[in-house]
Amino acid sequence: MAALRPISMERAGSAIMEWTEDVRGMGAFLLITLSVALAKFDTARKVIRPAIRAHIVRAGASLLPMVLFLSGALGLVIIGQTVFLLSRYGAENYAGTVMVSVVVRELGPIMAALLVMARVGAANVVELGTARALGEVEALEALGMDPIHYLVVPRVVGLALASFSLTIYFILFALLSGYLFAFIEQVPLTPGKYFSQLAAALLWQDFVLLALKAVCFGMLIAIVTCYEGLATPLRLDEVSRATTSAIAKCVVGIVLFDAVFMLVYLVI
Repeated sequence: MAALRPISMERAGSAIMEWTEDVRGMGAFLLITLSVALAKFDTARKVIRPAIRAHIVRAGASLLPMVLFLSGALGLVIIGQTVFLLSRYGAENYAGTVMVSVVVRELGPIMAALLVMARVGAANVVELGTARALGEVEALEALGMDPIHYLVVPRVVGLALASFSLTIYFILFALLSGYLFAFIEQVPLTPGKYFSQLAAALLWQDFVLLALKAVCFGMLIAIVTCYEGLATPLRLDEVSRATTSAIAKCVVGIVLFDAVFMLVYLVI
């Protein structure tokens, strides 16, 4: 046991150092991306803007049916059951507060971000990692094209806007489907009273922080996946490992960002 302890400590230290270096690298990658986006805002608009629209469609419109299905299912199972239980104990007046706290502040942004990560984030790593392994990124540089401007900026903007839009759709449909379940169960809560409770529970800070959280989640997914695909030269057999690593880092990043926003909610 005494011999195993130094080995375990050494592995833990190595893992911490590796994650620290990754965080520093992704931070630098984010700053480079933002500087390129600002410096080349009007450069190659006929190429970049269609690319941004394509990534919005890819990460947003194509995911909308899945988001609506999942939000409807969770609304029926979670929100409807919650409203039903509250009514059983005579606490239906707190339904709006519970829905805002659970769905608007937490469940909606996180679920939308996880769907974007699973569907589009993993594809980003595969596409960019394969392009790097096959020398396509170096070919763009040889042609005088900035890979960050051409490959990363459209993904960051597209995923940020798509994550925000999907979060709104998820929240709205979940709240509606949840009340539908409560209506079927004959909960004594009229639609007017239900939506009045939601409106009373919502604060202006909720709208601001919800938008910031959704956009930050989308940018986080784009930065992490693009960094894993482009930051280091990869062989084709290393693309799957980079994809797994990117997904794990995205999950950790989303949880940490959500914790920060929870603290902000408590402070304000």
